[in-house]
Amino acid sequence: MILRLAMGSLMARALTVGMTILAIALSVGLFLGVEKVRTGAKASFADTISGTDLIVGARSGSVQLLLYSVFRIGNATNNMTWESYQDIAARPEVDWIVPISLGDSHRQFRVMGTTSTFFERYKYRSGQSLDVAEGAIMSDLFDTVIGADVAATLRYEVGDPIVVAHGLASFSEHENQPFQVSGILKKTGTPVDRTVIVSLEAIEAIHVDWRSGAQIPGQVTSVDTIRQMQLRPQAVTAALIGVESRLQIFGLQRAINEYGEEPLLAILPGVALQELWQIVGIAEVALIGVSAMVVVTALIGMMATIFSSLNERRREMAIFRAIGARPAVIFGMLVLEASLMAAFGAVLGLGLLYLGLFVAQPMIDSAFGLWLPIDPPSIREVWILSGVMAAGVIVSLLPAMRAYRLSLADGMMVRI
Repeated sequence: MILRLAMGSLMARALTVGMTILAIALSVGLFLGVEKVRTGAKASFADTISGTDLIVGARSGSVQLLLYSVFRIGNATNNMTWESYQDIAARPEVDWIVPISLGDSHRQFRVMGTTSTFFERYKYRSGQSLDVAEGAIMSDLFDTVIGADVAATLRYEVGDPIVVAHGLASFSEHENQPFQVSGILKKTGTPVDRTVIVSLEAIEAIHVDWRSGAQIPGQVTSVDTIRQMQLRPQAVTAALIGVESRLQIFGLQRAINEYGEEPLLAILPGVALQELWQIVGIAEVALIGVSAMVVVTALIGMMATIFSSLNERRREMAIFRAIGARPAVIFGMLVLEASLMAAFGAVLGLGLLYLGLFVAQPMIDSAFGLWLPIDPPSIREVWILSGVMAAGVIVSLLPAMRAYRLSLADGMMVRI
C-alpha cells in the first residue's frame, strides 16, 4: 500500500521528481566516471611498461630511475659503462636486455637511442607490443622512428628530415648528421608517443665530433667517413631486463646493486610505479572529494525539494490521516519516495556512465591513450551506488519527521 501511494505521489509530481532524479543521476554518473577515470589512469600508469622485470641504471633513487628511463622526465645522475652493460647481459639469469641512451632532443621531444630489440621487448597495457602505423623500423644508420605525438605535433611524415639537438635545452644542433623518418608508431598512450627513437650507433655517430659536451672546434667528419667507423657505445643511460625465471629476479637485483665495478641500481618497475603513484595520489583524493561533494549537493537538493513540497502537500497528508492513515504511514511514504528517487537516480546515473563510456571510449583512447574498460560494476562501484541510496534515505528523515508531526488540524486549515 505504501509503495502504491509513494509511486502515485511521485507520478503526480512528475516534472519536479524527474528533475531531481536527473540531478542525482548526473552527479552519480560524474562520481562513477571519475572513479572509472581514476582506476583507468592508475591501470594505464601501471601498464606504461609491462613484461620488464628490472630496470638498471646508475645509482640514484628508484623513482628517479623510473622517471627518466620510462617516462623521460628528468635526467640521469650518471651513465652506465658499456662494459658493465655487457657484464650484466652475460649473466645466466638474463633472458633479454635492451639498452637505452638518453640526453639529446628534437624540438622539446626526447631522443632515445636503443636497438631493434626494443620494439620486440617493450610492452605496454598488459602485454601489447609496439606497432608501426606508417613506414618501417630503422634500417639505416640515420633512420629514426617517431612516436605518434611527435608526428602529430610536428606534422612529420615518413621521409621527412630531422635534425637532433645536443642536450635538452640546447641551441647546438647536429646539423651535419640529419636523420630521416623511417616509421611512425601507433599511439600507445605511453611516453613512447613523445619520443624520437634512433639506434645506439646513431647516438655515437652524431657525437663523433663532440667531446665533454661541446663540439670540437673546426672538426667536421663527413657522413661517409662516419659510416665506416666502428660506432660502439661508450656508455648507456639505462637498460631494461627480462629474466629467465621469476624466481631469479631478486637474486639478480641484489647482484646488480652490489656490482663492484661501478655503483648501479636495479629496480622492479611495479614497485617503483607504486611509489610514484603514492606521490601523485593527492590528485586522486582531490578528484574523489570533488565528485563526492557533487553527489552530496544533489542529495541535499532532493531534501530541499521534499521540504519545499511539504506545505503544498499538507492537505494531502491531512486527507490520508482523515481516512485512517497512521503517522507512521506518512513517515514511511516520504522516506520511500526519497529512497525511490535516489534509487532511480543511481540506476540512471549508472546507465549514463556506460552510455558515455560506449561513445567516448575510442575517442579517449585515441586522443589520450587512456583505456577505460567497459566492465560490469565493480564491488567498489556497487558500494558507491548502495551508499547513494542509503544517503537518500538518511536525507529524507528530516522532512519525513516534519510531516510526521503535522497535525490533522494544521493540514485542514485554510491559510489566507
